[in-house]
Amino acid sequence: MTTPLTFKPVYKDYIWGGDRLATHFHRTGTPLPCAESWEISAHPDGPSIVANGQYAGRSLPELASEFGISLMGTQTPDPTRFPLLFKLIDANDKLSVQVHPNNSNAVLTQGEPKTEMWYVLDRVQGSRIYTGLREGVTPEVLRSALLDGTAAKCLTEVSINPGDAIFIPGGLVHAIGGGSLIYEVQQNSNTTYRLFDWNRVGADGKPRPLHIEESFKTIEWDNGKNNARMRECANSGMIECRPLVSCAFFQVGKLALKDKTTIAHDGKTFTGLFVESGSATVEAGGETVLLAEGTSCLIPAAAPTFTLTGKASLLITTL
Repeated sequence: MTTPLTFKPVYKDYIWGGDRLATHFHRTGTPLPCAESWEISAHPDGPSIVANGQYAGRSLPELASEFGISLMGTQTPDPTRFPLLFKLIDANDKLSVQVHPNNSNAVLTQGEPKTEMWYVLDRVQGSRIYTGLREGVTPEVLRSALLDGTAAKCLTEVSINPGDAIFIPGGLVHAIGGGSLIYEVQQNSNTTYRLFDWNRVGADGKPRPLHIEESFKTIEWDNGKNNARMRECANSGMIECRPLVSCAFFQVGKLALKDKTTIAHDGKTFTGLFVESGSATVEAGGETVLLAEGTSCLIPAAAPTFTLTGKASLLITTL
């Protein structure tokens, strides 16, 4: 397996979504509201289907099981299961305050570990994110605030701008604020424990379920007030890949493509591509695919090289 793979998006119509996946990336067929697009996914809650080439119509879980390290690389933790999930998130309204398990504490709730990163594609003026608990917030303080509906005061707030990268390890309390358009890379997981929902109600007029006890077993209380790492990632005029986030599960960088570049593979990892702006073509294994703005693509690990041509800003993910 050496040719580029593109996929049909899997859309999620959660109540906090908007319409920017259609308007920003000129997509059709999105629901309203459209909260998420699962761009590259092997999770049972939204498996990706290949849209191009000889594997068109086949699912990513099926290909992962059949091709193993040829697709995913020798560094993949499980040669039969694709390890990551790539999303676009349109937070028209703010998301619930939540926490995900990590590899150490997932056993306490039987959840799937989920460490993630966010890259800010766009935002309305004044948009914020919430990353971690304020200094001095103990389990007792947080429980009391949850009971009286004032848990928001326990959160660390951060303003955001396009180009910001935010690291959200499993165990960190967090939320995406309203007005944010986010590209997310995460472990292949769909476990979310909702800690606080801003005292609002769902589409049925009732408060959405919370997962207080699961959350308290999952929060890493010694993370400090903010364990998220954040940096601005402006490109220079040269072709280069700037590191954004690196952790045990993935590495994400940003490439300013001005003309043409060929990138070598060593068989250790696949490469995930996302076109933030502009357009490009990618060639691998004798097949060329056009990547418009907002397009995601997967280059199998067995491809010895791939060549990008065009003028574009791309986010590049490897294990």
